[in-house]
Amino acid sequence: MVALILADGDAPTRARLDTAWPDWADGIDLVIAADGGARHADDLGMVIDLWVGDGDSLGEAGLTALAATGVPIELSRPDKDETDTELAVRAALARGADRLVIVGALGGPRVDHALANVGLLALAELAGRPAVILETGSRISLLRATGAPAGVVRAALGGAPGDTVSLLPQGGDVEGVTTDGLAFPLSDEPLAFGSTRGVSNVIGRRGATVAVRRGLLLVIESPATL
Repeated sequence: MVALILADGDAPTRARLDTAWPDWADGIDLVIAADGGARHADDLGMVIDLWVGDGDSLGEAGLTALAATGVPIELSRPDKDETDTELAVRAALARGADRLVIVGALGGPRVDHALANVGLLALAELAGRPAVILETGSRISLLRATGAPAGVVRAALGGAPGDTVSLLPQGGDVEGVTTDGLAFPLSDEPLAFGSTRGVSNVIGRRGATVAVRRGLLLVIESPATL
C-alpha cells in the first residue's frame, strides 16, 4: 500500500510535480492530511481519506468543512509529543502502508518543522518501508544500513543525466559509500557527518546507483531543469 502524506509546508501544484517527477503519484492508495496539509489536496488532485492533527493550522472552520465532506478526523491534543506530520506517518503505517510519499514537508514559516520532517525518514518503524519527501526541486530519501551485520544497501537513482545528487550523512559518519554512474565517483569511501563533500554530484547516465555499507545516508536529487 502506498500512502501520500500531505504536510503543512509549501507544496507545488500537481502540474509542477508531474513535470519534475513523472509518475510520482502512481499507485497511491491512501491520502492522509496532517492538519493544514489538507489545503494541498485540491491543487494535487487528491481526495483525503483521513485527517490527523491538533487543528491549530486548519482551524475550527476548516475542520468543520472537512468533516462535512465525510473525511474521518483524528483530533489530537495540542500538547502532544509528535508533530502532525509524524502522526500522519504513524497513521499510515498503522493502516498497512509499505511505501510513503510526503508532500508539503519543506518550506513554510518554520525551518524546525522542515528539519524535523526530513528527520522522520530515519524513524525505526520505516525500516524496510521506502519513504520519500517530494517538492518541485528536491526528492529526498534515506539509505539505511544499520544493525549487525548491516550489509550493503543500494538504491537506484531514477533521475536523468545532468540531474544533481547530494549525499549527506544523517546522525553520524557513514562508511562504505559507493556510487555508479555519477560524475564524481565514490568507491567504498567514508562520508563524515557535517562534511559537505557529498553535495552536488551529477548523474552521468541513466541507471546510476548509490550504495552504503554502514550508516544513514540522505539522498537528495534535484532536476537539471532547475
